[in-house]
Amino acid sequence: MAWLPRNLLVTGGAGFIGSNFVHYWLGRYPAARVVVLDALTYAGNLGNLASITANPRFAFVQGDICDQARVAALLEEHTIDTLVHFAAESHVDRSISGPDAFVTTNILGTHALLKACRRIWVDGSRPHRFHHVSTDEVFGSLAADAPGFSERSPYAPNSPYAASKAAADHLVRAYVHTFGLCAVTTNCSNNYGPYQFPEKLLPLMILNILRGRPLPIYGDGCNVRDWLHVTDHCTAIDSVLHHGQTGETYNIGGNNELRNIDLVHELCAICDQLFAADESIRARFPDAPGARGRSAAELISFVADRPGHDRRYAIDSSKIQRELGYQPGISIDAGLRATLGWYLDNESWWRAILDGRDRSGVASHSGRRN
Repeated sequence: MAWLPRNLLVTGGAGFIGSNFVHYWLGRYPAARVVVLDALTYAGNLGNLASITANPRFAFVQGDICDQARVAALLEEHTIDTLVHFAAESHVDRSISGPDAFVTTNILGTHALLKACRRIWVDGSRPHRFHHVSTDEVFGSLAADAPGFSERSPYAPNSPYAASKAAADHLVRAYVHTFGLCAVTTNCSNNYGPYQFPEKLLPLMILNILRGRPLPIYGDGCNVRDWLHVTDHCTAIDSVLHHGQTGETYNIGGNNELRNIDLVHELCAICDQLFAADESIRARFPDAPGARGRSAAELISFVADRPGHDRRYAIDSSKIQRELGYQPGISIDAGLRATLGWYLDNESWWRAILDGRDRSGVASHSGRRN
C-alpha cells in the first residue's frame, strides 16, 4: 500500500539538498504542509527558503536535531507523519580536520531523531514514515573495472564523514528491526544544482571561473564520481516516500560517471560558449577568462591530494528503477548548463555567502553533496 505523506518535518531543510526538496515538495503537492528544522550552521542558509517563507503551508524552526525533546514537541505540535532526514555534516575535508562534529550531528543527532520518533510514533501507534538520506561513500572505493555499488555492497567507509553516515544507516536499520519504526534509507551519489554551498566542487569551479581564480583539482584529477542533479534526487525521494518498502534501502544514482578533471573541462567549455555568445556576461564578470577571449580551462591547477581520497564511486540503481520505476531525467550537459545559469542569475545569493565568510575566496574542492 502506498504511503501518503501529509505533514512533513524536513531536517536540514535550509541546506543544499534539503531546501531543493522543500521547494520541490511544496510545488508538487498543493495540500502538503512542511516544517523545516535546521540549526543554521555554516552551510544552512535562510536565503535558500526566502521565496517560500510567506507560504502558509511552510514553517521554519531553528533548532538542533540532537535536541530530542524539541523534535518530539514538533512531531506533536504539527501532527507530523513523515520525517525526511537531510541534516548532516557532509564535507569530507572538514571531517578530516575536525571529525567530532560529524560524530555529534550524524550519529548522535540521527539517534536523537530516532528516539523521538519511536516515542511519539511507535509507542503512540501512529502511522508514520522516517526517510533517512545517506551517501554512496559508506561503501568505500571501487576499482576502475568494478560494478557499481548495489544495496548488497558491504560497508567500507574510508573517511570520518563516511563512517559517521554508515553508523547512522545502521542505527536506522536497528530501529526498524528492533522497535518497529517504519523507515527507509536512500544512498545517493554526488549531487549538484541550485543552492549548493560554494565549498563543493561544481559551485567552487563556477564561482572561481567567474572571478578568474584558480580551479584547484586534487591529485591527478582522475577520481571518478557519479553525478546526480538535485532535482532528480528529489524525484527519487518522492518515489521512495510513496512506494518504498519499510526497512529497505535504495541506491540513487545519476548515470553520469565522470572523472573530476573531465567534469571540470566540460564545465569550462560550457562557460567559454556562454561568454563568447553573451556580451552582458562578459561585462558582468570582467575577470573571467571568457571576458578576455580566453578559455576557462587555463585556470585549472592541480593540488596535493587529500588523505584517504576514494578513487571511484559508482551507483547501481537498478533496484529503484525496477521496483519503483525511477529513472534520472537530467543529462550532465543539461544539468551543468542549468546549474551555471542558476549561479549567474543568483549572484546576490553567492556574493552574500562569500562576503560573509571569506573575502579572499573559497579554497576547497571535495565535491561532496549536502
